[in-house]
Amino acid sequence: MRSRAEVEATLRSAKLSPAELLPAAQCLSFGPGTAGPGECCLLQLEPGLCAQLEAGARNLEILKRVLLTSQILLLELKVAEQLPAPQPGHGTLKCPCLRRCRPKLKKLRKLLMEDPYEGPDSGKDQTSAVSHYTTEDLLSVVQASEEEIMHQLEVLDACKIEGFWRVLEFDYEMKLLNHVTQLIDSESWSLSKVPLRTCCSLFCYQKNKNPPYCVFCFSAGEVYFEMREDKICRAIAQMLLQNAVKFNLAEFQEVWQQSVPEGMTTRLDQLKGLALVDKNSRPETIFLLKVEDLPEDNQERFNSLFSVREKWTEEDITPYIQDLCSEKQTVGALLTKYARSSMQNGVKVYNSRRPIS
Repeated sequence: MRSRAEVEATLRSAKLSPAELLPAAQCLSFGPGTAGPGECCLLQLEPGLCAQLEAGARNLEILKRVLLTSQILLLELKVAEQLPAPQPGHGTLKCPCLRRCRPKLKKLRKLLMEDPYEGPDSGKDQTSAVSHYTTEDLLSVVQASEEEIMHQLEVLDACKIEGFWRVLEFDYEMKLLNHVTQLIDSESWSLSKVPLRTCCSLFCYQKNKNPPYCVFCFSAGEVYFEMREDKICRAIAQMLLQNAVKFNLAEFQEVWQQSVPEGMTTRLDQLKGLALVDKNSRPETIFLLKVEDLPEDNQERFNSLFSVREKWTEEDITPYIQDLCSEKQTVGALLTKYARSSMQNGVKVYNSRRPIS
């Protein structure tokens, strides 16, 4: 340790003024037997949360909940079951080895798919709380913030029925769509102005239920809602594709357009992350490949994709890896790390860096 006089002498030699230096915000020291600077990181919390921990909230599960409330995502939390008490004179909480990671949202879909909603007349006990989850339940078991969970529930078209979040069983979803579109056709309603109350009465939903036809609509108001063209076209395409291993592309596009409600237009870009077109086969074919069925781990995801197709264009592979990108990571960066590029007929393609069995 240098004395103050030695420090001032060094400043004079360097022709620096003490007034130009920033004051020390806080000095930390590590006592014998404690973790060293290389094994700890500093965690800044809101005063209220820090007070809770310093007041005795040292249980591991409580700490996890506090951190998730602060929207800090954890990959590992290497702490003992009981955290050591803060040392006197040190106002900063020391927490070993926190690393940021992507939210684990695949578990959310897995939980909801344990018992998808099959309708009020399915014969199953739809009011049972077994395998059903409230918002609080999901916050406690899914590694993500509340904002991320709520966004993913919207992506999954989940409905809140009798207080529980549910996803619709696909056959029931198509049954709902068929009823709604038949009603629209028979009443000559516009797809952009469907009466809300009439649809509610059609399905006989009780006041404490949110009618699940909302998976096909947006801009829902108190009087009217608008049908979602892309969602409906995508759902009907899935219904057609799940009945065949591969489908002749031209024939599929013709049948697909004939199957959607009148006034809607089908486009292949509606099927991103759902189906894949094989342009190298003769004739060209299309088959079902859903991104939600692929592994969540980066390397396993790429292994799975390269087992389906040896070489991918960036345009084709992007819908299947976009969700792997972190905040500051691009699809190009992922491809650079997990794939090898080459040119094929003047087009850049990507193949695996390692042999795929």
